[in-house]
Amino acid sequence: MSGTTASWGPAVQATRHCLTGCAIGEVLGMVIGTSIGLSNGWTVVLAVALAFFFGYLLTVRSVLGAGLTVRAAIKVALIADTVSITVMEIVDNAIMLAIPGAMEAGISGWLFWVSLAIALAVAFVLTVPINRVMINRGLGHAVVHRLPPQVDSPRPDLRGLSVRPSS
Repeated sequence: MSGTTASWGPAVQATRHCLTGCAIGEVLGMVIGTSIGLSNGWTVVLAVALAFFFGYLLTVRSVLGAGLTVRAAIKVALIADTVSITVMEIVDNAIMLAIPGAMEAGISGWLFWVSLAIALAVAFVLTVPINRVMINRGLGHAVVHRLPPQVDSPRPDLRGLSVRPSS
């Protein structure tokens, strides 16, 4: 996509993919943290760690279908998702911490779930333009889109999948 301007569609698709992994990890982390009585700080640390884990895991899972080795798939996931997940996590956790009582509400409280839904929705909206800029520069999920749909070789050459846009 280098040299052209991507429409908003690929950015929305990339962000939706990111949101899925982030939401799985975020919800799991918040539920575990609040259920076992972790402090807000440790709950956020757990939620962020799980969001990165599941975000990367979903990308690794999808790019393994292109015939990449696990190591190569992890490299692609790190290149494709790190910025997107980071932005999403900063935004959604900041919102969760800013809403009075959201973290203390617990998983049975409506305030917890409404706050988490709002936080993830705002994070999605703010991450889409960042993903669009990255895709337009050949970065982020543009790396995933440059993978061939099927690879005959069990070890495709990833040298062309650097973080630099192709010319």
